[in-house]
Amino acid sequence: MNCITCIEYIIVAMMVLSAIFAVEWRDLLAAVVGMAAVSLFASVLFFFLQAPDVAMTEAAIGAAMSAAVFIFAIKRTERFESEEEGVGWWMRW
Repeated sequence: MNCITCIEYIIVAMMVLSAIFAVEWRDLLAAVVGMAAVSLFASVLFFFLQAPDVAMTEAAIGAAMSAAVFIFAIKRTERFESEEEGVGWWMRW
């Protein structure tokens, strides 16, 4: 196992962690930032997998455009979720 493989595993772990944070955060703007982080980590992973065209597309559309659309939608609505604090993600399903 070489160093590049270790970096890829770290990036995948950070993607999973960012996805969990995006689901768990009550602040919708913070959740959008978590979602954009997942896309950025995916973009870096695509670059390491020698697919720079897919990486640029993921960074531009997946992270930038999607996050911008969600941020504009959040500005039109309430920023915080109005659920109970004690309920976890397993109870919301």
